[in-house]
Amino acid sequence: MWSRRQGRLRPTVWSAGVYGGSEPRVLGCALRKARREQQLVSKRLLRDDAPEEAGEGCVAAILGETEVQQFLRQAQQGTEEKEREGALVSLRRGLQHPETQQTFIRLEGSMRTLVGLLTSNQALLQLEAARCLHELSHSEQSTVAEACLPATSYLLTYLSGHSSDFIELCLYTLGNLIVESEAVRRQLLPQGIVPALAACIQSPHVAVLEALGYALSQLLQAEEAPEKIIPSILASTLPQHMLQMLQPGPKLNPGVAVEFAWCLHYIICSQVSNPLLIGHGALSTLGLLLLDLAGAVQKTEDAGLELLACPVLRCLSNLLTEAAVETVGGQMQLRDERVVAALFILLQFFFQKQPSLLPEGLWLLNNLTANSPSFCTSLLSLDLIEPLLQLLPVSNVVSVMVLTVLCNIAEKGPAYCQRLWPGPLLPALLHTLAFSDTEVVGQSLELLHLLFLYQPEAVQVFLQQSGLQALERHQEEAQLQDRVYALQQTALQG
Repeated sequence: MWSRRQGRLRPTVWSAGVYGGSEPRVLGCALRKARREQQLVSKRLLRDDAPEEAGEGCVAAILGETEVQQFLRQAQQGTEEKEREGALVSLRRGLQHPETQQTFIRLEGSMRTLVGLLTSNQALLQLEAARCLHELSHSEQSTVAEACLPATSYLLTYLSGHSSDFIELCLYTLGNLIVESEAVRRQLLPQGIVPALAACIQSPHVAVLEALGYALSQLLQAEEAPEKIIPSILASTLPQHMLQMLQPGPKLNPGVAVEFAWCLHYIICSQVSNPLLIGHGALSTLGLLLLDLAGAVQKTEDAGLELLACPVLRCLSNLLTEAAVETVGGQMQLRDERVVAALFILLQFFFQKQPSLLPEGLWLLNNLTANSPSFCTSLLSLDLIEPLLQLLPVSNVVSVMVLTVLCNIAEKGPAYCQRLWPGPLLPALLHTLAFSDTEVVGQSLELLHLLFLYQPEAVQVFLQQSGLQALERHQEEAQLQDRVYALQQTALQG
């Protein structure tokens, strides 16, 4: 009647939005909020923090064709470097508007001029030209992204430069272009974007690494990634370096770790070669990071910790579905109790601060307990059944997942059912049987079936607590009536 429900979490598709600030952390609070609400921006925008760039009291004007031509001509032919730079600054501000972007790409030779300035030997002009491209890359129109194609090879070349600020800008620009157009991705792959990104991961600069993680995650979310992108990434040094970025310790940077944890999540969800990641120690690294996160939430009220916890939980959950994971405890090189205890600390944190993330933790708990008696034993020995039951009222989704974990435990046999029953489980089951949600009630019936099977005395206790009346509420429901009838007959025979 009941089968274990070990399952895989798929990537979330994030909606488009804006990311601002000359430093990636400037709008960190807004980004944290967006990610918590599962509205992670698919494009990011870097702008200077200078007052004139901040938008306070200074609104950039929409530029017409004549003005765009004038600024391009001044930037290209001006006699003073300051004049040329100023023309590009004015153009860049105008390119903040979609109307100016469309005007720009319609003008014959405009992109050729901008690429010429990007490849000039004057650093300030190069930077301003790159910033113009960055504004264009943030457009929601694929035609604008494709108009930037002549610049992509140069952006890739500059990733090997010496200016960390310039490299960061190029990475965010490439990331924005990647997500917008398959034509851009088709051009970037033979141009060598994977080796270029692999080289960037050696950078000592945190801002560059965070930008790299963003660009890589955009590449990994492409529809064609499993066939055309991920194999070459797995063949590079990127996976090992990504796992190094997730190693707990004083060198762990939360912003960088978040970006690469999502990258790892997308790779794992592709199922291209998860045994390779397991062989690189992914389970061990993620398990240790889980312990580190559990310790961190006990010491701080920082609402951003869940940003890292979410992809880490998803990665672990999905890796545990792989056939290569024969002995989870051995692979993780951790004692079962530590993993379970850490997970419950995070569940309590989510319960209090971010209930929407409870399913992430419960799915990992489900996959841990589905095939492992030792993890089920840990959950019982640490007296975690009652804290688990306290999550039932949160939502129907959470209720189903809690009940599924309990089914995983009960399925292990009489010794496990004996420790489950009756305790707080009986009143909790009577409560969930009163739910109107069919899936919650169905999972409650599955749990009752296992308890009746392995713990026959549970039948009498259930009857004494008006259990038959609880079952009768659902005997007319088409999806449940067969299971209700079977349990009724078992109860009456008992």
